[in-house]
Amino acid sequence: MKTIPITLSQIRFILAVAEEGSTAAAARQLNISQPSVSLAISRVEDELGYPLFVRRPGLGMELTAQGARKLVELRAAYQNMSQIFSRCRDQNELAGSLSIGFMTTLGPVCVPRLVRKFQELHPSVRIKLHEGNLSSLSNWLEIGRIESAIVYDFGLPTDLEILALQDVRPYGVVWQGHPLADRESIAVQDLLRDPLILINLPGSKEYFQSLLQSHETKARIAFETESVEFLRSAVANRLGVGLLATDLPYDVTYDGGKVVRLPLNGYMSPHRVALARNPDFLETQALRAFRAVCLDEFTS
Repeated sequence: MKTIPITLSQIRFILAVAEEGSTAAAARQLNISQPSVSLAISRVEDELGYPLFVRRPGLGMELTAQGARKLVELRAAYQNMSQIFSRCRDQNELAGSLSIGFMTTLGPVCVPRLVRKFQELHPSVRIKLHEGNLSSLSNWLEIGRIESAIVYDFGLPTDLEILALQDVRPYGVVWQGHPLADRESIAVQDLLRDPLILINLPGSKEYFQSLLQSHETKARIAFETESVEFLRSAVANRLGVGLLATDLPYDVTYDGGKVVRLPLNGYMSPHRVALARNPDFLETQALRAFRAVCLDEFTS
């Protein structure tokens, strides 16, 4: 039988570097020395005959094209072996790790609850969370840094596998006492008589701009922000009105102000909370279990 030239520890080190972006960060995560991580990478690269990473001084480690492809195989091998040798009380209990990404605007609304329910069912699986915008999450799915991502499904690459979880409708946000605040619903055109506070995140910004175009409406942009809570506070302070898709169950802002949510009249572009994954990568048992938790949470 042919000897396997790469150890599980070396694979683990390589996966950590790919996830953390540098040998220093990987060493801290693994609680080992940085030279040990660097040596493992060099030995694996020597065995494979090509570099897995491009070393960029001051910018960390970036996977090469060949490295990204090999990472898929290495992660699958490591997860399979972790499952085989896991010391679980129940032989049928899942083990290993699961890397999940999520959009910044969705994270506080649903991710902690999903993680808690998953961990209650599968306590031996270690979940790693990666927060980002639509652009960074799409890139991480492409290179295998994350196995799946909780996203809004607008503007995603067409080669991703998308599991719809929940339909959402955008809504308007005005301050308490605004002339429109007592309406049951409003037209986009009426809302945008005031300046707009615009969410400026890749994917989110394009979605709201497409919404305005579909209603043949132009907006005067007062401010742009990447924060849902900044938008709400800015609206409460009468700096403008807002458009949001993230469903929040409260009207008080961080600074103690209040906002009013107003449903929008007319057709809205399809918009869903979804679980995205790259079908080129192996779907692990842990990911299938997480998908089941997501479906149960969003459909119950």
